[in-house]
Amino acid sequence: QVQLVESGGGLVQTGGSLRLSCAASGRTFSSYAMGWFRQAPGKERDFVAAVSWSGDNTYYADSVKGRFTISRDNAKNTMYLFMNSLKPEDTAVYYCAATSRPRQIAGLRYSTEYGYWGQGTQVTVSS
Repeated sequence: QVQLVESGGGLVQTGGSLRLSCAASGRTFSSYAMGWFRQAPGKERDFVAAVSWSGDNTYYADSVKGRFTISRDNAKNTMYLFMNSLKPEDTAVYYCAATSRPRQIAGLRYSTEYGYWGQGTQVTVSS
């Protein structure tokens, strides 16, 4: 089992940058594939990015490709989301998630694949 805690959210202007972190408890962090999702008010939770257990493979939603970078540091039990060129439409609560299911990286875009979720961190991009 793993517990996840996100941090790093905040208010930023259009074009700005933020780095989100997802700290995981437990000694088996490296055995989980991880993902970031986001949910804007009144909308469904959307996939943002995923990273394999090793960090070698990543996958992004088209809306963030080229602007966001997902990475992980298994020695620190932490996953990151570097967000650049932020837009008002990036405003949402961002959630990190973990899964121990073996899946191809593209399959990690589905929220139903994840069994563990953090509490979320708010990102607000002002225009």
